[in-house]
Amino acid sequence: MKNKITVIFTEDQAQFTNENMTTINKYNIEPLFCNKDGEELMLKIKSEKPDAVIMDLFMTRLDSLGVMRKITQTDYKPVFVVTSSFNSPALEREIMNNGASYYALRPYNLDSICECIVSLVQKGKLPTTASNPFDSFGIELKVTEILHEIGVPAHIKGYHYLRDSIIMAIEHPDIINAVTKQLYPSVAKKYETTSSRVERAIRHAIEVAWDRGDVDVLNSYFGYTIHNDRGKPTNSEFIAMISDRLRLQIKTAS
Repeated sequence: MKNKITVIFTEDQAQFTNENMTTINKYNIEPLFCNKDGEELMLKIKSEKPDAVIMDLFMTRLDSLGVMRKITQTDYKPVFVVTSSFNSPALEREIMNNGASYYALRPYNLDSICECIVSLVQKGKLPTTASNPFDSFGIELKVTEILHEIGVPAHIKGYHYLRDSIIMAIEHPDIINAVTKQLYPSVAKKYETTSSRVERAIRHAIEVAWDRGDVDVLNSYFGYTIHNDRGKPTNSEFIAMISDRLRLQIKTAS
């Protein structure tokens, strides 16, 4: 049984800094490196059977979509993270719909991606029981999926603040009535920032999602807002609606 999480990077090992390696080691990740060549990557995935793959959107011979489509035809599938310099909502949706768990814009935050990979890999290895269908990893994964679906880009600070705020609201429903006094300060403390910066970053993340998100998806979550032309939801409305929906799913499944 492997103690470390193995991750293939389509990166030049020589370009990885000591800081990068320190981050990877912090998450108990064993890095494997591969050229930006989709066919070569396919062979490495088959031979190494990694837990996760961080690959470029565009590679020689076979792009990331081709790699994921071929892998779905096999019994083995690692966690896929696709990186790109193209900020395209349509492209991101296509990538996510074809098997990626995470879409990161370059330059990406390695610490955030490693944290996400650990959660996704551990979730896949932990058995889900009927008495506990939503463990902490399951909740985090579900929130991550919803934020991606809505169109909140993972590279901005507000994405991480929103994710933590929603999880906090699921675990402590009353906190939604004390957003300014309790929720923002709690998130700010974790990220060593201020409550006002947390509030502004979350507001910005919602604005970005509203500008670039899929109207049908937004309508499914915030239909009343769109139909009544009220504009985007407030921070507290956004957090409350997502957390309420997930809390109901948890109750239904338990």
